[in-house]
Amino acid sequence: MKSFFSYTLISAFSIICFSCSTAKKEPLNDEIIYETVDTMPQPTDGIQTFFSYIMDNLKYPEKAKIMGIEGKVFVEFVVNKDGSISDVQVIKGIGAGCDQEAKRVVSESKNWIPGEKDGSPVNVKLTLPITFKLS
Repeated sequence: MKSFFSYTLISAFSIICFSCSTAKKEPLNDEIIYETVDTMPQPTDGIQTFFSYIMDNLKYPEKAKIMGIEGKVFVEFVVNKDGSISDVQVIKGIGAGCDQEAKRVVSESKNWIPGEKDGSPVNVKLTLPITFKLS
């Protein structure tokens, strides 16, 4: 089951890796959060290593297995200008513990290479779809 789940997760990432909408700024603790920047944030060890981290650490919740729950959980988070991850929240979920699990695994990920605007590191909001699929 894990290999099929992993394949589905990678497929979802390759189709909809990270999304950002038009240039938008939101204040957060006197800081600006961008959605579109010159250079997008990237996982420190590369995107494939990040995918592996997600696959290795994401656990399909027992409740979701029992109920046959499948689908995509969309997790929004901010990569801060120091590379840390913050403000992790589920913006569209499927319930049965999947939302909390997706949020947990993103929250516990390593620091990223921050995004840049006009040559300086900035806070950037990203959205990540995580697919839960039973085999």
